[in-house]
Amino acid sequence: MIRSMTGFGRNEASDGLKKITVEMKAVNHRYLDINIKIPKKLSFFESSIRNLLKKYLERGKVDIFISYEDLTESKLSLKYNSGLAKEYLGYLNQMSEELGLRNDVSVSVLSRYPEVFVMEEQELDEEEFWKLLEKAISGAVQQLAGTREKEGESLKTDLMKKLDEMSEQVQYIEERSPDMLKEYRAKLEEKVRALLEDTQIDENRMAAEVVLYADKICVDEEIVRLKSHVDHMRETLNEGVSVGRKMDFIAQEMNREANTILSKANDLTISNKAIDLKTEIEKVREQIQNIE
Repeated sequence: MIRSMTGFGRNEASDGLKKITVEMKAVNHRYLDINIKIPKKLSFFESSIRNLLKKYLERGKVDIFISYEDLTESKLSLKYNSGLAKEYLGYLNQMSEELGLRNDVSVSVLSRYPEVFVMEEQELDEEEFWKLLEKAISGAVQQLAGTREKEGESLKTDLMKKLDEMSEQVQYIEERSPDMLKEYRAKLEEKVRALLEDTQIDENRMAAEVVLYADKICVDEEIVRLKSHVDHMRETLNEGVSVGRKMDFIAQEMNREANTILSKANDLTISNKAIDLKTEIEKVREQIQNIE
């Protein structure tokens, strides 16, 4: 099953104490380009997140947004710095003795001195948190992959239709080519008779001229290769995911053969068909840019 490179996914995961929300969107890109927006306190998970996404995605520009919410009231804890409080009190007693002043420091006063009481954020259990984060990301990326596969099926249907139209155009050129030679020979004989009037036409020279002309305009090889490329692209569409680069290469080869036919054609009908063929190939190439 082929996949488009555009899609969207969203998922939430919670263990009752915290909730993680993950949103991601993807658009076309030549390679896999992952842009992660995550709270600063979780930034050390970035490498693990990238490795997880690479299991599901191979191409596309992917933006992932991660938010974290603490559902408890135990996010911060109060810490009493006993050693620092004693040090403050020791210096205050020393000042009292040296300066002959009454030491009127109470517990409430001492508690307001810097760093005696501090608020600390509880340490994160990395292993436990990663399990929840992995669950949230996996759900979102699977949803993203699902939307890409759905759109990929639509792309496949459209591409198959375009390939059928290309086959018809190639078939027309193949069937028209022999008539082009017959018409050239007839026109050549007519011109020669007009020039020579009653003089006998040299059939051998006439045949040689037609052979030379046929060699210049012959597109048999290009037609064979085009048919092969069309069949190859059909097979590739049925291969599965991550075929975008391969199909783009095939389309380039198709375009090269169509250009050669157009340059060789000395017939308006074939030229028009070759232009139609090039137009269809360009449409295929545009669609291929959407495939992973």
